[in-house]
Amino acid sequence: MGNSETKSSIVTADVALEMAEKAAKTVMNSFSTRELPPANEWHYHQGVYLYGLQRIWEKIGNQEYFQYLKGYIDNLVDDEGNFLFERDQLDSIQVGILLYPLLSATSDPKYKKAAHKLRGLYFTLNQTKEGGFWHKDKYPYQMWLDGLFMAGPFALMYQQAFHEQGLDEMVLFQEKLMRKNMKDTKTGLLYHAYDESRRMQWANEDTGCSPEFWGRSVGWYGTALIDILDLLPEDHQGSGELIQSLQSLIESLVKYQDLETGLWYQIVDKGMEEDNWLESSCSSLFIYTIARAFEKGYISDNQLEVAVRGYQGLLDHMIEIEGDKLTMKGICIGTSAGVYDYYVSRPVSENDLHGVGAFILASMALEKVL
Repeated sequence: MGNSETKSSIVTADVALEMAEKAAKTVMNSFSTRELPPANEWHYHQGVYLYGLQRIWEKIGNQEYFQYLKGYIDNLVDDEGNFLFERDQLDSIQVGILLYPLLSATSDPKYKKAAHKLRGLYFTLNQTKEGGFWHKDKYPYQMWLDGLFMAGPFALMYQQAFHEQGLDEMVLFQEKLMRKNMKDTKTGLLYHAYDESRRMQWANEDTGCSPEFWGRSVGWYGTALIDILDLLPEDHQGSGELIQSLQSLIESLVKYQDLETGLWYQIVDKGMEEDNWLESSCSSLFIYTIARAFEKGYISDNQLEVAVRGYQGLLDHMIEIEGDKLTMKGICIGTSAGVYDYYVSRPVSENDLHGVGAFILASMALEKVL
């Protein structure tokens, strides 16, 4: 973890929980709930990080984590459930997953009202000719892998909480379209984006796909698969197909893990390229996906070892500890769809919530199975 004392540490449940708490508290000590970047915005950056906090709170019961999560939502949602959010994109929906634990813990009707507003987005989102949700209005006829994580789990939680039927079929249909249009049979990976109209410069004229497997987008997809499976009944008619998709994805991720570090690359399948680089947020999301799949009994012990090796790689190469402060390096900033040169030239940052949130999720997933 950036020093000789911890570089030789063996990953255990206690280590994973300690790292999750250090990461969580580093951010909490750096930002009030109002300042959490981007400040005073309903945004999935905060949503991913706070989802990690939720997992710690559920494990150890420390109300400090719950109150921080609640403080973020309460700063933005008024007593009538009104709040400002961008209504033209799937990203806005992701934060809504935090409304359900708050509603369960407090029974405050404002959280229910806010959830109803987000549910309404599905009625108005633009769609491809096949019925796939555009990722954002400014990206017409485009589906992005990110979108399944941004909008899938919320819809299933809504169905569970408010007994509206059919949202499960909607979510499964969106995943099926991604797999149909974006999965590469050679690598088993899915391309970052798909342009049905073929208008984007990056769009393959035959397939409509962007040309690369961007790590974090593949990570969002895997995270979405396992979280959606959590929310479906075990005997759901769509579960079997999702499990197969998850198993296939993990087999591919195992192939592309860097043998020296245990991490994964910004462009997942091109680790041999000199200008490609190891990226910590996608590595964290892959670890989460693999560990959770093992927990559910979908994969073998050998594949869990891939996640453990990846986590040790994060501790050795991407995590620095000074006292109670944790610094996570190698996090790609927010990124659109593009070509190879675009992805590998993206800036990296430290303690970006994309990365810290993903790292906490990976830590808590491993804590559960080690």
